[in-house]
Amino acid sequence: MAARAVPGRSVRGRVGGGRVTLAGVSRRPPAVSPIPASTLHLPPGAWSTVLDCLCDHFAAIPRERWLDRIARGRVLDARGVPITPQTPYREGMPVRYFREVAQEPEVPGDVRILHADGHLLVADKPPFLPVTPAGAYVAQTLLARLMAATGNPDLAPLHRLDRLTSGLVLFSVRPDTRDAYQRLFRERRIGKTYEALAPPLPAREFPLVRRSRIERGEPFFRMREVPGEPNSETRVEVIERAAPLWRYRLSPVTGRKHQLRVHMAALGAPIANDPLYPQLAGPAPDDPASPLQLLARALDFVDPLTGEPRHFESGQLLR
Repeated sequence: MAARAVPGRSVRGRVGGGRVTLAGVSRRPPAVSPIPASTLHLPPGAWSTVLDCLCDHFAAIPRERWLDRIARGRVLDARGVPITPQTPYREGMPVRYFREVAQEPEVPGDVRILHADGHLLVADKPPFLPVTPAGAYVAQTLLARLMAATGNPDLAPLHRLDRLTSGLVLFSVRPDTRDAYQRLFRERRIGKTYEALAPPLPAREFPLVRRSRIERGEPFFRMREVPGEPNSETRVEVIERAAPLWRYRLSPVTGRKHQLRVHMAALGAPIANDPLYPQLAGPAPDDPASPLQLLARALDFVDPLTGEPRHFESGQLLR
């Protein structure tokens, strides 16, 4: 199925792990991630220096690594001036630092820019690529690749996809119109359509609606259904009944973390290649040959600035 963007000016682009090509312009992504600095307001404590506070606050980062960042000017005060190892600690002092990880894994696959205008950018991301920096990923994220491709430091995702999920992500291009688009998600005025490959459910009648209460489980990154007032809702339809996996259309009404994965597992049809549901698989490297079979297929909404209907559709196929 071809990618479509209706209406609006389309810009075709591809962002890979090495070269970046956008609208016919090819260039290497920068060696340093274009992600803006994070800000920490120093918590109360008895530290003598900012360095001592950072070492205690981020206990997983060795002191030697903080010294290296400081030496390279990657830790700044509120004025944007690099700190030194002797910069005095002051409670509430804003400190800006650039996230870095050692030996960041490279994520394969291309990012396609389906649409770009003065307010919105729509990207079609591959599986395994995080939307924003987290854990072991900073430069190998959708946001960093798009910032490098467009040169726009104001890009901000308007919603999230799980790292393992592929498909459409909508970005705000400029801060002054961002809230108008964020309201679409807060007020549930945007239609989100997913596709999934999962085991057959021949005993169930479709379409069906799954409503349940989803809360954080164990370990902390897994979710679970629990008794109580439902806080999640998904409409499930069958697109294709083929062995050994059916193709499902999933339409979430709410946006709980891992909602579609939890609901499909609870129905007895866990999404193919899901390492979290219904059972937690052991640690294993990403396998590009066996991605999670969940795709954010389409986004539909009325543009809050122009009043025009918008339809964006992923060009990827589940296999």
